[in-house]
Amino acid sequence: MTVVDHQPVGGRDATGPVPASPYHPADQDSPTALAASANPEDDLGFDGEPFDPIAVAPPVAPVAGVPVSAGPVPAGAVPGGAVPGGTAVTAPAPGPPTHPAVGSSGLPAVGSGTAGAEPAAAGAAAVAQMIRLLRTTTMAAHASALRAQTGLQRRALAQLGREPTAAVPTSGLAPATTTPASAPTPGPTALVPAHLSATRSVLPPAPVRARVTNEAAFKPLARTTVTALDAAALDLLARAEIAAVFGAAYDQEGLDAAVRLTAGAALLLRGVDSIELRGGRAGRGLVRARLAVPTTGDGQPSDADLLAAASQAARLFAVYAGLHLCLPHASFVDDAAASGLAEPVAAYGPTASDPGIGDAATVAGGAGRTAGAAGPAGAAGPRLVRAAGVDADAAGELVLIVEIADVDLVPRPWLRADAELRRIASSEADSHHLDGTAGTDGTDGTDGTDREVLARVVDVVVGLREGDGLAVGPAVGGRPGSWLGRRNRYGEHAMLSEFHMAHFCRGDQAIALGPEFAGYTGRRATRLPSGGLLLVDRVLELHGTRGDPGTLAGEAWHITEYDAPADSWYFADTANASMPNCVYMETSLQAALMVGYYLGATLGDPDAVVSLRNLGGSATVLREIDLRDATIRQHSRLLSTTDMPGSSLQNFSYTLFVDGEPFYAGETLFGYFSDAALAHQTGLDAGRSAPTWLETVSPRPATRTLDVAARRADPAARLVARDHLALLDTVDVVDGGGRFGQGYLHAVRPIDPADWFFARHFHLDPVIPGSLGVESVIQAMQEWLLDSPHAAGLLAGPAEVAFILPVGAPFTWKYRGQFLPTDGETRLEVHIKEVRQAPGRVRVTADASVWKPGLRIYEMIDIAVELRADGAPAW
Repeated sequence: MTVVDHQPVGGRDATGPVPASPYHPADQDSPTALAASANPEDDLGFDGEPFDPIAVAPPVAPVAGVPVSAGPVPAGAVPGGAVPGGTAVTAPAPGPPTHPAVGSSGLPAVGSGTAGAEPAAAGAAAVAQMIRLLRTTTMAAHASALRAQTGLQRRALAQLGREPTAAVPTSGLAPATTTPASAPTPGPTALVPAHLSATRSVLPPAPVRARVTNEAAFKPLARTTVTALDAAALDLLARAEIAAVFGAAYDQEGLDAAVRLTAGAALLLRGVDSIELRGGRAGRGLVRARLAVPTTGDGQPSDADLLAAASQAARLFAVYAGLHLCLPHASFVDDAAASGLAEPVAAYGPTASDPGIGDAATVAGGAGRTAGAAGPAGAAGPRLVRAAGVDADAAGELVLIVEIADVDLVPRPWLRADAELRRIASSEADSHHLDGTAGTDGTDGTDGTDREVLARVVDVVVGLREGDGLAVGPAVGGRPGSWLGRRNRYGEHAMLSEFHMAHFCRGDQAIALGPEFAGYTGRRATRLPSGGLLLVDRVLELHGTRGDPGTLAGEAWHITEYDAPADSWYFADTANASMPNCVYMETSLQAALMVGYYLGATLGDPDAVVSLRNLGGSATVLREIDLRDATIRQHSRLLSTTDMPGSSLQNFSYTLFVDGEPFYAGETLFGYFSDAALAHQTGLDAGRSAPTWLETVSPRPATRTLDVAARRADPAARLVARDHLALLDTVDVVDGGGRFGQGYLHAVRPIDPADWFFARHFHLDPVIPGSLGVESVIQAMQEWLLDSPHAAGLLAGPAEVAFILPVGAPFTWKYRGQFLPTDGETRLEVHIKEVRQAPGRVRVTADASVWKPGLRIYEMIDIAVELRADGAPAW
């Protein structure tokens, strides 16, 4: 349906000029402009008198000595030639009214009374003028809402690869705030509110950037305690002396000599007050810098300097995050060259040449300040939008706030950023929200207006490329021809880095593993999980020959590493004192499977479509350890490879170390399965439907329900899994039930195809991680223990208590099926078999099973949880 202007005041056949409304006729956001391209058949015509929403009565001349309004009214908005405050204005005569001249509340219309009613007429005029102002303000608010809605629709269409074909309002941009020369002067019924007048133009709203979850947050390749930089430190970075500023973790032994902030140009940053890894509106990073650039006549940097400063700040964050550390002899690329690294995102929707931008702000995409110079975001460089009407003589310091919108390692390391140029008074610099986060008043981090924001730069894209002609991945056979630039925290050279792991899970497998794997890119194949479930960072050493039968029969091994930062999502979301069991399982199994796949388990038939699935294993925690900020080193060995019709099985052993001491060990079995083999999996009971224990007992025993969701809803509740690890809402308990008479637990969890882990595990092959099925059983046992009398003494004691992974308690798991996004629900049962207590400790051991509809597919033997008080002696 097309909106058509029905010409308020006077109708289609009225004589005299049609008074303008807050929709200026020349404004591209106006109904008139939209109607220009409308189909006449869509015209919402009607028979009868047109309605003017802001007309109350025709104006009259003001009465001498009598004020026409008790409150301020915007200049140019009051009919009749007199404005409160003494500012005189003129306006064309209105057309004749076509509806009864009746004022608000039944008052006689101004000008319709007799000469003896001048005081009453003046009062009525004041009331009528106020009503017009209120109605006009309401219309302006509706216009703003329509513009915002259209902007959101335009952005959604752009993300779908479609563009509106009809003229639409500019996404996210303020309406024209100065009256175009060709537009009529606002008449008596065109009351323009002060905030839409020509006294000051407002910048478009900042682009909407969704805030990233802690699970999806980018994991930097290096970390430093340095978060502020003076001019001397910036000068070192401009000369590529990165490790001298940020520390030894950034040392690349000379391979970073071309990683410079300035690329030979002048350094435009004179200081950096803060660098925040999780700062900014999107939570992806923030830089707050002070500028060392000359200003022009309006007190601002030139377009070229401002764009260059934003690029330098973005490069600074890229170095801070260690993006260069995974490429040999890397150097920065910007704008058009870097746009090939990232999907274009039109943060402001239309380009600068779209109508309607120039009246509210000036837009540029390069040197100079010519509106319309910018191209699409991500293709022709960043978008620069300036506020008009800025006071060039205002005091204050220029501050550049750069927020990271996207950051990734695929296809090459790159990031996208937005920047704001703000003028901050020295006395106010510390009182404002200068980190880009929302202020307490719900604004964008200023004092509630845009007065401090002088300009915005959107879609600054910087990337890194390897040196000319250099390889970035392994050669044929699986080993790089030379060191690729990545060191670990101990200074050892890595064979493969985080860059290769990112490509292994969702990018180009030829880059990750070698040219033999090129055919697997872009189709379903064996991959590591992605996002926060990618729990392998580097391969340090590999023994074996790709494709050699002896190697695949059991002569292969490798050493991998995984860094576990203290701010990782699983430390925040677990009920455990340290790392949850599911991450122990995932990091060990991911590293183990790599050695078999890397050495060519599927290369005998590279065209076959197979899926890798874990079939089971056993594992033991060897010692209690806090893994926050630890680097886990894993030794994995391929024990055997067995080929079968429609599948291939590989058995592995593994041991995990921190600082040279083992803390976890196990064995596991993986299988490569064809689609046909996966489709005919028969579960753990040879295809029979095995009921739960609760379904076999007659009469059905009484149950009680533990409300896990209610506990989780209490922010003060202790020892409860949250957010990404919130796997259960309720647990049904049969006290004294189960196969061992110690207690029975039963829980059902619906499967939502939108559950976060399907996007992670795996790319193009979504299934629920088996480790999360085990984790749900552990959570049911933890909730039962907290509710039982066995834990009462610990919970009431003075010491802090926490869940830990039981030491020296081997457990076994077996998987004979998979959970797909369409499976509807998971169902688990737990049979408590033993409760052990010691000073400051209680341990619960159980057997458990998990069902998909109609089929039991997971089994756990001797799975255990333990509640421990701080300082408790070992068993």
